[in-house]
Amino acid sequence: MVVAMSSSEPTLKVAEGIVSSKAVLTSPLALESFASDQAEYKAPNIIQRIFSLFNKVRPGTDLTNFELPPLFNLPKSQLQCYGELVYCTSVGEDILSKCNKGDTQIERLLAVVAWSISTLRPLKFGVAPYNPVLGETHHVSRGSLNVLIEQVSHHPPISAVHATNDKENLELICCHHVVPKFYGASIEAIVNGKRRLKLLSHGETYVMNSPKLWIRVFPVPSTGWGGNVRIECKESGLEAQLCYKGTSFLGIGRNPRSLKGKILESSTLKPLYEIDGCWDSTVVAKEVKTGKTIVIYDAKEALSRLETPQVKDPNGLSASESAVVWGEVSQSILKKEWEKASKAKKAIEEKQRKDGRERKSRGETWVPKHFNLTHTKEQGWDCSPKAKCAPPAPIVASL
Repeated sequence: MVVAMSSSEPTLKVAEGIVSSKAVLTSPLALESFASDQAEYKAPNIIQRIFSLFNKVRPGTDLTNFELPPLFNLPKSQLQCYGELVYCTSVGEDILSKCNKGDTQIERLLAVVAWSISTLRPLKFGVAPYNPVLGETHHVSRGSLNVLIEQVSHHPPISAVHATNDKENLELICCHHVVPKFYGASIEAIVNGKRRLKLLSHGETYVMNSPKLWIRVFPVPSTGWGGNVRIECKESGLEAQLCYKGTSFLGIGRNPRSLKGKILESSTLKPLYEIDGCWDSTVVAKEVKTGKTIVIYDAKEALSRLETPQVKDPNGLSASESAVVWGEVSQSILKKEWEKASKAKKAIEEKQRKDGRERKSRGETWVPKHFNLTHTKEQGWDCSPKAKCAPPAPIVASL
């Protein structure tokens, strides 16, 4: 366990880290955390507790507004998890910037495919991050990359991501609208919304979706990613199609983290490369014409040795920053003070409900601070940043 802190606040030692009463930042989800880090967050008798938790939930129920007790929470918000997908890679690795460095359109698409795969992280069964409150933000910089995330809607829950890198001349805009449903023996979370990666130097925009998250309670407790992902660039006329296999019902047979796919010309559907591998190890691309293979992604190189972000400017922390909003809850979870964590979490959730009632009584509608939020019947929910560039942040991640 690694915990970062804001040095301007009173601190206390917890396990191997130090916690601030103002901002609590915990270890990023990484390959090694699948076996170790997250185990520290798991409540005792987790399977029994999960069955009792969902005992009164009917199959097919939308779990969007379901509130988990702190026993089942990771000590971080979902916004922080979204941020880690963008700014947390191994020290010395910058997968996102590599997308802009390819000399040809096909090289850049292969790099974008690798970045898309890198956003999948192993999750631990039985624990989940906090549901962000309306207006919550997460703001982190890594070198010249600035990442700003905001919870722009609560019903339905929608998170918006804006990341810019002036040095590399790229921009990332994401709209995440997760709809989790309970199916008796499993939970399926569909991640609606698009990711748009703009390589401004090349005039290319790559539009992609996200795979589904599966959580199986019975017969074998497990988590996994599954479904189809399409990455399309209209400017180059190229696209990638990826299929994540996910877990089998009995948890045996195929590798639950395997993927297959292809890169092709959109207009002719002519295949150019075949993609094969596992998102938690290596992924290779084989050129159809020559049979030549190249490793396009190595998870161990990309997602090991991840360091916890640090608070560089405590005075610059916003009151809406995730690490501040949930600081007391996270601190209590890390100390396994479950009653205190529950009380602090309920206070946050009740404040959100109270603020909503007051806005309703005044006839006011919530307006996001950093994003414009739109909805159409055809496209669903979408977000666009109000500012051209995401500003430097008071929290920094190591290069």
